[in-house]
Amino acid sequence: MNGLRSHELLHRRSSRLLIVDIQEKLVAALEESARFSLVDAVRILAASANLLEIPVVATEQYPSGLGPTVASLTKFTDVRPPKKRFSATESTGWPTAAEATDDRFQIVVTGMESHVCVLQTVMDLLALGYQTYVVADGVTSRRSLDHRIALERMANAGAIITTAESVVFEWCESAEAPEFKQLSSLVKSRPV
Repeated sequence: MNGLRSHELLHRRSSRLLIVDIQEKLVAALEESARFSLVDAVRILAASANLLEIPVVATEQYPSGLGPTVASLTKFTDVRPPKKRFSATESTGWPTAAEATDDRFQIVVTGMESHVCVLQTVMDLLALGYQTYVVADGVTSRRSLDHRIALERMANAGAIITTAESVVFEWCESAEAPEFKQLSSLVKSRPV
């Protein structure tokens, strides 16, 4: 391929990671295995993004009632002031993709809940012209039907559904990258 890559693949210099409302009381409402899986997937993405110098933004909905962003994620993120709408796009302060001056047109989305804040955020990001990736193991809802339908709806609207591990290795691009061993260790630390 002579060094050319598909425009569908993520690139570290084109990406941002968005963490939507992974807050203490929302996470506590999940079953234990779902709670661990979600937070672990997003922690690996946030740590990988930091290592690769990819901007990470977190949003919070009604933190006085739902609590702050889960503590294990805050060291990796720029937590924005509380959002007023379900969609997180306004809170990010990002312009349309066409108006962006930093060439970061790929947004990787994680968060809660898939069928409310994540769905509305993804739809707005698509409308703003961003290439939008939804991390299936990095988003969730309290009810599995809501989660499944939200993923289908986002995919039908043009979002790319992916997984945390796929994102990390697309950002890395090659086993020859200087960060490969650290990223590989992060991914291997996650239970199968």
